[in-house]
Amino acid sequence: MKSLAHARHSSESACYTRPMLLLIPHLFPPARLLEAATQNLRLPALETLLGRGSLQPCPAEGTEAALCQSLGIARQQDWPLAPITLEADGQQAGGTYWLRADPVHLRVMRDRIVLADSSALNLSQHEADELSASIAQHFGDTLNPIPLRPQRWYLQLAHPPRLTTTPLSVATGRDIEPVQPQGEAAQHYRALLNELQMLLFAHPVNQARELRGELPVNSVWIWGGGIKPDPIQPALTLYANDFEACALGKYCSAQLHPTPAKLEKSLVQKESVIQLDALTPAGLCGDAYAWREALRAMEQDWFAPLLSVLRTIDSQGLHLSDPVNGKSLYFRQTDIWKIWRRSRKLLAFVG
Repeated sequence: MKSLAHARHSSESACYTRPMLLLIPHLFPPARLLEAATQNLRLPALETLLGRGSLQPCPAEGTEAALCQSLGIARQQDWPLAPITLEADGQQAGGTYWLRADPVHLRVMRDRIVLADSSALNLSQHEADELSASIAQHFGDTLNPIPLRPQRWYLQLAHPPRLTTTPLSVATGRDIEPVQPQGEAAQHYRALLNELQMLLFAHPVNQARELRGELPVNSVWIWGGGIKPDPIQPALTLYANDFEACALGKYCSAQLHPTPAKLEKSLVQKESVIQLDALTPAGLCGDAYAWREALRAMEQDWFAPLLSVLRTIDSQGLHLSDPVNGKSLYFRQTDIWKIWRRSRKLLAFVG
């Protein structure tokens, strides 16, 4: 029965055609960034697209969640990124539950605590090993991170906790209070992380980092928990450079390619997902000037070519999705001919 169900599922997957999806995190950022970045900025192609398409809400659960949905990976309590990236990092996940526990820097502001962009840590493997060893010595099996890579640590748990978490791609740059772990086990993990922060405060590795003018690692961010799912093989082409995206694509045997420098007509004529991360670094830290310049480049390399080939999309249509801020722009075949629709500014979509 299982093989029959799997065969039926495979057959249905092969017959179902997905719309082309452009994942563009931070395309629709908060009003403060938009107002500062788009003053006197001309984006004729994007503004025409905004006028022709239909803007709809989408889950603001991050790029990882959007990719899992596209690839047919089911949500458990979390989207199960940890066991999949664990195997991409060279270790077998088995049948146990895994969490990501990535090293981060929490920046204390006047009225909130903000999760800083972890890429700014530039942590070495030696530092990661020392920090994780001290954590394991202090907490034992309760909190014993495995630093397979300096920026990617893992927790193996005997039993799945009742816990839902927020991916780093969504939490970074934001007040951490609304994006803390939720669920029955959340209070337990919050208490552990509070104790961990006190342990890391005076750690020799962090003291040395601060003397060098580098950000200290003062916490870990837990997310992406799950048990390794059964892989499926969607008829899908994925263009991505991000590690998590590539790990997901490889796990599901998608046709995997690096993100091209610009949109070519051939890309629109196949069932594909393209992840465009050009806006992400500036969006994470709220850098209005860098976001503006990145969007200006995307106007030339992606939005103008897309507008010129939009009439070639098939009946399934095309989506431009910002899975961080929860907005998607949908296009159908007939939308390109609706020339009476006026162009719209990005600022029109605030809120």
